[in-house]
Amino acid sequence: MPSTVIAPGVTQIDTLLGGWERVTAGYLVEGTSPVLVETGSQSSVPALLAALEELGVGASELAAVAVTHIHLDHAGGVGDVARAFPKATVYVHEKGARHLADPTRLVDSAARVYGPLLDSLYGRLDPTPADRIHVLADGEEVRVSLTRSLTTVDSPGHAKHHLALHDSESGILFAGDAVGVRLPDAGVLRPSTPPPDFDLDQALRSIERFAERRPSGIALAHYGLVPDPSTVLDEAADTLRRWAVVAEQAWLDGRDIAAALEDAFAGDLAGVDGAQREKLDTLNGVHSNAAGFRRWLDSRAAASAADAP
Repeated sequence: MPSTVIAPGVTQIDTLLGGWERVTAGYLVEGTSPVLVETGSQSSVPALLAALEELGVGASELAAVAVTHIHLDHAGGVGDVARAFPKATVYVHEKGARHLADPTRLVDSAARVYGPLLDSLYGRLDPTPADRIHVLADGEEVRVSLTRSLTTVDSPGHAKHHLALHDSESGILFAGDAVGVRLPDAGVLRPSTPPPDFDLDQALRSIERFAERRPSGIALAHYGLVPDPSTVLDEAADTLRRWAVVAEQAWLDGRDIAAALEDAFAGDLAGVDGAQREKLDTLNGVHSNAAGFRRWLDSRAAASAADAP
């Protein structure tokens, strides 16, 4: 299975969502207590387990699984991976832990959003025993070895249950979706602003927090290592602001936000072939982003009205 060493002791694993290459990534951080960051979806589990076997990670050797957030393309495989590696602790944001223990509501919600695509592309999420789950606080360290740890960075905006992990040895920051989506074969960094939790101010602050840590590289779940972190973080913040301006103006005018975003940013995909557009639209479509902006704008307006004298 496809795997690539991206830094000493850090291996990127293509988790092959839907059989697609270079769309979803997990990361194995090596040490005396190796940690897997992101499992990918439940449909990715066979590819992930095969990759870990090829890397020589036995059933008793994986110490931990950490997910940046509980969306199914990141954490859908957690229950299966926990079964396959019975000694592994599962690390997750405090606001996502209950959904890993009892995924009923999460899966029901995903089924309403994705319809038949849920089973055909993502799969579902099996429960993880509650005693296997460790809730992570901001700034907490996940120990990989005596000299290596992953420090958590609470990073809401994309989702309230989102956190990043910063590797003390390589300097790489595993950023989940908080920086956006950049598929190598499309080459465009797009924000990821889905409902129900998207919040522009929190998303921008999370990017600022990443920059303050001065990572040596940014590892995106979608997809791969971005070696110029300062430039990418600036681009991510700028792109978020530009999409927000378009979305808010459409909202104020009573126009369709998705159509406005399509019109404004269609040029970003000029020259990208149809197959890559399909991957990007499925994973991070404009309509999902538009729905996130609309919910954020509606919620902000409601809060402002409630605060008015």
